[in-house]
Amino acid sequence: MKISLCMIVKNEEEVLEKCLISAAAYVDEIVIADTGSSDNTKKIAQKYTDKIYDFAWCNDFSKARNFSVSKAENDWVLVLDADESIVSWDKPLVEKHIKSNTDTVGRIKIINLIDDIGGGIKRTVDYVSRFFNKNIFHFEGIVHEQIVRKDGEPHSRKNIEISVEHIGYSDKILKSKDKIDRNIRLLQSAISLNEKDPYLYYQLGKSYYLKKEYDKTIEAFSKALDCGSDNCAGYLEDILTTYGYCLLNTGRYSEALELESYIPCFNTSPDFHFIMGLVYMNNGMFLKAVESFAACTDKNEGRVEGVNSYLAYYNIGVIYECLGYKDDAINFYKKCGNYEPALLRINKLL
Repeated sequence: MKISLCMIVKNEEEVLEKCLISAAAYVDEIVIADTGSSDNTKKIAQKYTDKIYDFAWCNDFSKARNFSVSKAENDWVLVLDADESIVSWDKPLVEKHIKSNTDTVGRIKIINLIDDIGGGIKRTVDYVSRFFNKNIFHFEGIVHEQIVRKDGEPHSRKNIEISVEHIGYSDKILKSKDKIDRNIRLLQSAISLNEKDPYLYYQLGKSYYLKKEYDKTIEAFSKALDCGSDNCAGYLEDILTTYGYCLLNTGRYSEALELESYIPCFNTSPDFHFIMGLVYMNNGMFLKAVESFAACTDKNEGRVEGVNSYLAYYNIGVIYECLGYKDDAINFYKKCGNYEPALLRINKLL
């Protein structure tokens, strides 16, 4: 039942301690592979573990990950990055997973904190494979590495009750560490060796999206889709919704209407209905926009926080306000709770 936390780090003095403090209560061992820190990263790590190893960086994340895992004494491994911290851990359910899912990879909940265009913080949610038995699984891929079985056989993945907050997508962190440009270089190198891998184009597009280079994002996603939508099944919705945001951000509103054909595929997704609401809204199709936003509100939690609640209600309020239906607008703004933009609109209308 013992668990090893395995990490690779480099120059993480600003964030590492928060990560290790959050994890120390849940794991039995902490393994650190340092890929060349020149700051106080190692000194901070020494406060929490004596298992700190140097690894000569070779532009291959899987090799670094597998090196850190090889130093773990326990069979079960949790992988975190230094800019992540554990916010919840259901110990009985995690132990149940260990007892009954030896050959299953556990996906933990990652809550990404992203600087929004309006100056606030947007939260998005991903479920990422990070918890596994090291005797059965290892990492492959030089960048955006993936956990696979050592024998090459298929495997299943299951969400487990571990939640982590990730601050690495904040503008400050991204600029200070040059992470995006590094990942783009590694992805381009990987693509040069395998031009038919849609996952690499998908990750390349996501990297360009973080840089707000929307045309390059669209180009990369288009190449992923050229490999066949069936081959993108695990991340097709993310590609299409992000593709929609890119088209809107570049003023290509009518072109974004092409996403309509995918509505039947993602009819249960609040994120897809939300982007369609924005597409209709920007094309002046207000009735359809209201219907799409309303469809978000009877769905479960979406990838972006609020798309199934206050963000959807807020946009309906904006539409009604623009159309001159003041009372209806106020009613929908009130459904947004403490969402500050909605409170500001209420105060102005009253």
